[in-house]
Amino acid sequence: MSRLQQVTVLGATGSVGLSTLDVIARHPDRYQVFALTGFTRLSELLALCVRHSPRFAVVPEAALARGLQDDLRAAGLATQVLVGEEGLCQVSADADVDTVVAAIVGAAGLRPTLAAVDAGKKILLANKEALVMSGALFMQAVRKSGAVLLPLDSEHNAIFQCMPGDYARGLSQVGVRRILLTASGGPFRQTPLAELEHVSPDQACAHPNWSMGRKISVDSASMMNKGLELIEACWLFDARPDQVEVVIHPQSVIHSLVDYVDGSVLAQLGNPDMRTPIANALAWPERIDSGVAPLDLFAVARLDFEAPDEQRFPCLRLARQAAEAGNSAPAMLNAANEVAVAAFLERRIRFPQIASIIEDVLALEPVVAVNDLGAVFEADTKARALAGQWLSRNAR
Repeated sequence: MSRLQQVTVLGATGSVGLSTLDVIARHPDRYQVFALTGFTRLSELLALCVRHSPRFAVVPEAALARGLQDDLRAAGLATQVLVGEEGLCQVSADADVDTVVAAIVGAAGLRPTLAAVDAGKKILLANKEALVMSGALFMQAVRKSGAVLLPLDSEHNAIFQCMPGDYARGLSQVGVRRILLTASGGPFRQTPLAELEHVSPDQACAHPNWSMGRKISVDSASMMNKGLELIEACWLFDARPDQVEVVIHPQSVIHSLVDYVDGSVLAQLGNPDMRTPIANALAWPERIDSGVAPLDLFAVARLDFEAPDEQRFPCLRLARQAAEAGNSAPAMLNAANEVAVAAFLERRIRFPQIASIIEDVLALEPVVAVNDLGAVFEADTKARALAGQWLSRNAR
């Protein structure tokens, strides 16, 4: 009998984490949960621990850890509770771990994901912000450690599936002309521009096709999510920003495409369900059942495409500019966006002001070289401070 693959799920209570655990539960002969981590949904984390019996669980604070530890003992579980970033890094780099699912949202996921990279793990990357913030350093660490990096975002996983196996030689060397990154357009694709001033957080989080957390849902509504994905695609596939084109595809059936110099365009299609890319990456290079229903093309009936309107979606323009500037610009973009989205969700600003904050922060802070992780976090801290100052002056 072959050894079960040990899997750490960072961000287990989020949508990607829960989808990952669903796929794992379908294959008890292949996978075993090593560690689960959660941030605020601790009752849900407890329930997941009861179901999956991990060796470790990680929570952000010591008081929460004590409470969870007591609950786990009462449930008859031997799961050990760890605390904070140190705990996250420990369960990412443990010698017994084979695969780390990096699904913590935002900058908080960078250090534990890099711990998995440095330990040479197989990393299923859903935390796009980690790569956006520290792209060159991150990819350098992957090459140095021999870690296997597989994308979990549905778009990047689609690109990965459509690329030739030796794409790391360079896109021009393998005949790739461009990457076509699809986007649904979110809930405001056809909303009159004047009405965007008055949309609510709940409206922004009501994605037409995907079930996601609130931060990512707002990013999808502003298309900053696609901007971050553009930057991520450049690093994952060694592409220039001008080789990545965003295409709005409202049905979310084609998850992305790769355009070749001979005129061929390869696309990956499927129902909008994160279990498909998760199963693909978890078992790669094999294929396993994900639990996703087969795609019914007759029910889909039509596939539509349109160019993104940068007046409607200024965050996409800002992200492309940050990708072209490189160095500290993407880290500042991401930090300013995290502050702005949090303020919008708290109803302190209006939806269009998300882009205003980001644009002002990028204009105020010069782009500097990023040669180590300290410089990445310094850029992140400065951008958050500038965004905070903007809010103190302008928030309603």
